[in-house]
Amino acid sequence: MPGPSDALLAVRAGEGDEGAFEVLVRRHSGLLLSLATRLLGSRADAEDAVQEAFVSAWRRMPEFRGDAAFSTWMYRIVTNRCLNVLRSRRPTQDLGSVPEPTAPEHASSPVRAAESTAAVEALSDALTGLTPEQRACWVLRELHGLSYEEIAEVVGTSHQAVRGRVFRARRYLTEVMGAWR
Repeated sequence: MPGPSDALLAVRAGEGDEGAFEVLVRRHSGLLLSLATRLLGSRADAEDAVQEAFVSAWRRMPEFRGDAAFSTWMYRIVTNRCLNVLRSRRPTQDLGSVPEPTAPEHASSPVRAAESTAAVEALSDALTGLTPEQRACWVLRELHGLSYEEIAEVVGTSHQAVRGRVFRARRYLTEVMGAWR
């Protein structure tokens, strides 16, 4: 049995039920931390951003009306928090600490490991060339699999603006990562 729905937990949390909010935090913190890490490039900064987002969400739970899913609402809070951090950084901030997924034992070799590490570093460097808004849209689409409509809701813009940002991000990354094709 999966337990109470996010909608029910959100209603309870809005009424001050700390236990219900704790379940929501446990349920969503992994994906939100992954998103923040990909946007900010730093696990420590990502942990801070997600923690601040949950504190903000707890304070604003009575305002949550359920017009969107709780997860979408949290994606928006975390994304906005990360965009604020990115905008406050100097443009030359290093994003080289994006974690690399581990390869299965049988597929890994020193050469593949080196190539994979170099490719992840190149992509991290390439992501710094995107605007924070393009980076957020690209990460939400390509790495988190959100639809254009969901991304528009998360970042607070139109569906068309999201499509344009993802298109420009893809075009830029394809150009910069051309040597890795």
